Amino acid sequence: MTTIDENGITANTFMIGGFLTFSHADFDYQTALTKSIIFLEAQRSGKLPANHRPSWLGDSAMEDGKLASVDLVGGYYDAGDNVKYGYSLAFTVTMLSWAAIAYRSEIQAAGEYKKLCDSILWGTDYLLKASDQRNVLYVQVGDPVKDHECWMRPENMKTPRTVLKLDAQTPGIEIVAETSAALASASIVFHHIDLSYALRIINRAEKHDIFYPLALFKFANTHIGSYHGECPFYYSNSGYNDELLWAATWLYKATGGSSYMDYIQNEAVSASVSEFSLDLKYAGAQIILSDYYFNGNKELVHFKEQADSFRFDKRFFVFRFNCNCIWTGGLINMRDGANSQYVTSAPFLFSAYSDILTKHKQNVACGDKQISPSQFFDFSSFFISFSRKHHCSHLYIDYLLGKNPRGMSYMVGFGSKWPKQAYHRGSSVPKLALHAKVNCPMSFVHWYNANSDNPNELTGAIVGGQNKQDFFEDKRSNLAMTEPTTYINSFAIGVLAKLAKLHATS
Repeated sequence: MTTIDENGITANTFMIGGFLTFSHADFDYQTALTKSIIFLEAQRSGKLPANHRPSWLGDSAMEDGKLASVDLVGGYYDAGDNVKYGYSLAFTVTMLSWAAIAYRSEIQAAGEYKKLCDSILWGTDYLLKASDQRNVLYVQVGDPVKDHECWMRPENMKTPRTVLKLDAQTPGIEIVAETSAALASASIVFHHIDLSYALRIINRAEKHDIFYPLALFKFANTHIGSYHGECPFYYSNSGYNDELLWAATWLYKATGGSSYMDYIQNEAVSASVSEFSLDLKYAGAQIILSDYYFNGNKELVHFKEQADSFRFDKRFFVFRFNCNCIWTGGLINMRDGANSQYVTSAPFLFSAYSDILTKHKQNVACGDKQISPSQFFDFSSFFISFSRKHHCSHLYIDYLLGKNPRGMSYMVGFGSKWPKQAYHRGSSVPKLALHAKVNCPMSFVHWYNANSDNPNELTGAIVGGQNKQDFFEDKRSNLAMTEPTTYINSFAIGVLAKLAKLHATS
């Protein structure tokens, strides 16, 4: 049955297990995919290539690392500020790599595979620099406090570019393990493109006789100490066990090394969780390990069972969120600030698992019903949640793209209505002369607090999103709602590519 809503968006309805569900709305997912990657390019730091996008972006932070006598030029600004955080940067690379691995053909069909690989390469080149010294990892460039005192585009910033590093005296397992996962996952991507580069990442670096990711993993697993406290703005509330499992999983996937599987089966700590995010990565590792379970490694049954507990409650086939977390319009709200990462991360895991089910010809038990992989994927863009009062069924990706009570896209530049005041320095400050005088106090008067549209469109950025009442304030001062991040977009890319291909062939 086909339905048409008040905005003219078409959707097909069908029945699964006695419940009415909705297929994907008629959005241009390929354009959304393209724009998602453009946003990643807008977050680049360093010397930009000649063909860079968007055109308003220029070279920046060309002396990063100088204060520590190292080269840390490049990498990404992860959000709307001008500090480079290794933790979020590495996780972005890992998720982009997973998308490139799992949805290579779909992304190629959309004509975006090279651009995606370039985005991964931009991150790995920086991570190789940051991990160039044995048992040392540079994890931050820029002073977050000083940065927050000056609202300036990165090309013109005058704030200190201080450097934070981890070593044996100041360990930080979470970020070291995440960097290991990033390099390992990226090596799989580049194995098909540039074998020598892939080998450089996973095997030997130019000045070392040790494995880069292996050395990082050993460093993380030997120098016990949390990243919490080493950085005042990014730390892991969930501890470091999820990152160690996550890193070991990617290292095994990249190398097949038995030592990693031994660690996973005999030493790793795991847990049943209800989210997948920058801070909590158990579910991602469990989904990947479920593939090896279906391939015959029954020792991994514990991880598959934990992955099941993330995916659904077996009575209702529902996502494991309390309905108190459901927005009025149907979307889940886990917490303020970058909430859209939960909206984009869970569909990616549902999609990835549906592919694993298809490969192994497995169905999903839902009470006395059997759900096929294709039916299961129809849940990858939305989750069915129940309360005593109502049955909520919403397409999450479509919700972000405009199928929501406000009729508004939360991806900048997509659709006819989107946020115009994203919390983002480069987007909100107009182009200035290279050596323009910077007055930090007045920068907030001129640009941060100005009630006007950003002069530079931050194409493809998915902003933080609404609150539980579906209220959204399009003001850059409300950073919980209007700030985008690289990792929010990194979750969305794989699902958008899959939807684009399905939409093109339907």
